[in-house]
Amino acid sequence: MSLPRLLVLTDRSQLPLGRSLLATIAACAEAGLTHVVLRELDEPLEHRARLAELLMARGLDVIAAHTPLPGAVGLNLPASASCNTSFGGLPARSERPDSPTNSVLQLGRSCHSPADVARAAEDGFDYAMLSPYALTDSKPGYGPPLGPDAFADLPLPTYALGGITPDNAAEAVAAGAHGVAVMGAVMRADEPAQVVRDLLAALLAPAVTT
Repeated sequence: MSLPRLLVLTDRSQLPLGRSLLATIAACAEAGLTHVVLRELDEPLEHRARLAELLMARGLDVIAAHTPLPGAVGLNLPASASCNTSFGGLPARSERPDSPTNSVLQLGRSCHSPADVARAAEDGFDYAMLSPYALTDSKPGYGPPLGPDAFADLPLPTYALGGITPDNAAEAVAAGAHGVAVMGAVMRADEPAQVVRDLLAALLAPAVTT
């Protein structure tokens, strides 16, 4: 898989009352989203696999969280996981199975410091998510915001996660992030598709220098 600039992470617990996760992500896909990180870790594996199948049927590339899912193009592991752990880690790149797009399955790791990202690179991961970029309501408790300075000269393509909105997405990329990963700003939005459009517009906008 080629790494996109925008990832949306799912969390159905944050959805407004009466809105389904499938309908939310389908609307985001219509707005231009190409890749979704499927979490819903409290669901049985077979339910997550079925949801992944439904999302893929809408043209989305699915990255599985923590455990592999059939047809997923990537696997994102927690900070404590290695490429070869009981979380469903996979072997070295040369030995990994192909994804549905005939490219090698991509492995990512969630990180909470630049040092974590450096270790992920040493451990053979392909990309990282680094959080929290800014204050976040979705996953409090991971320390103070890292801000733009944490994204300079990282050894892996790294997504800024945590407190990302259309207002700071371009700032994160200008600071060195490969892209942004967003959960709450999309899941809680009254119009999630519009948030995706605004995020993509911000990521495509030329960097402003002073």
